[in-house]
Amino acid sequence: MRFKLLFIGFVFSLKSSWAQKTDRTVDFNRHHVLSLDLGISPAPFNIRYPFTEEVDILRYKNNFKPILGIAYAYRWVNFRLAFPVMSAFRNKARYGTTEHFSLGFDYAFQHLYSDFDFRLNVGYALKDAVLFDTTLNDEYPNALIPTLGSVNLSANLWYFNREDFEMNALQGKRAHFIGEVRTWYLKGTINFFGISNGVDPLIPQMLHDIENSKTKSSVFSSLDFGVIPGYAYANRFKNWQFSGWMGLGPVIQTKFFALSDKLGGFIGLAPRYDIRFVGGYSTEKYFLFLAAHFDNKSIYFQKLGYNQYFYTLRIMVGTRIAPKKGAASIHQKPQ
Repeated sequence: MRFKLLFIGFVFSLKSSWAQKTDRTVDFNRHHVLSLDLGISPAPFNIRYPFTEEVDILRYKNNFKPILGIAYAYRWVNFRLAFPVMSAFRNKARYGTTEHFSLGFDYAFQHLYSDFDFRLNVGYALKDAVLFDTTLNDEYPNALIPTLGSVNLSANLWYFNREDFEMNALQGKRAHFIGEVRTWYLKGTINFFGISNGVDPLIPQMLHDIENSKTKSSVFSSLDFGVIPGYAYANRFKNWQFSGWMGLGPVIQTKFFALSDKLGGFIGLAPRYDIRFVGGYSTEKYFLFLAAHFDNKSIYFQKLGYNQYFYTLRIMVGTRIAPKKGAASIHQKPQ
């Protein structure tokens, strides 16, 4: 299925209260928050194997488009609509076209934060395939594979061991920090991800190894779950704020490959890291932030390895419109 609408995100927070000020945060949930964001969300992957003496890694790139997001938040309502703008980021003659669809939402309550993310990309280019494919040339060195797709479905729940480490403040739009906050956290995660080329192999035929049938696979996929520890930090200097977190740990992984005549699977452990960063300038009336999110997924069948990288870079700008006179915008919590 082809999608023109890239991403629709709905966030519903059932916690409605007056905007609050604590020792570490200012919450603007009684303000009307309007924002725009512009970013990119590539999803490249590679396949590693000693194919030949010259080739031991295949790099696949998708031809993504810049994404424009429009968001609004007030009290318990918070939604964002995003869609592609401009033409494809990379040269279509060399990288083809990619159809992309994504859907996500998140929810924060006290110590907990959860999110759901679904991404689908169809259409990849195998970079520098001219090294082994004589039908290509230096002007068009990449092999275009319009049927090749990647999918990522993940659900996560974070527990932060500090009450005043608020997710709204870390994201910067509906709140911001006014002091240093640091805490360790635990992230529970479940993921389904993989790549598929329909009934055709993922790896070009001229690189198949007759002694390893997995090199002829048309699908690599995985379902994994685990609990990952990490550390979160936020600080503010005048109106400049920097915040983010980093986690690293193992997950239990069931991994699968598909050939024309069979489906194989294994179970084991796999490494996971998750890195997020938000930094920029924020006042009570407006904000400007750069947000970055890095996530990796991987599957290994002994010598044969598949690594998927999902990352998002986004610039956010917005305004906070104060409530009408007579409605408090900042309320001091009782001590």
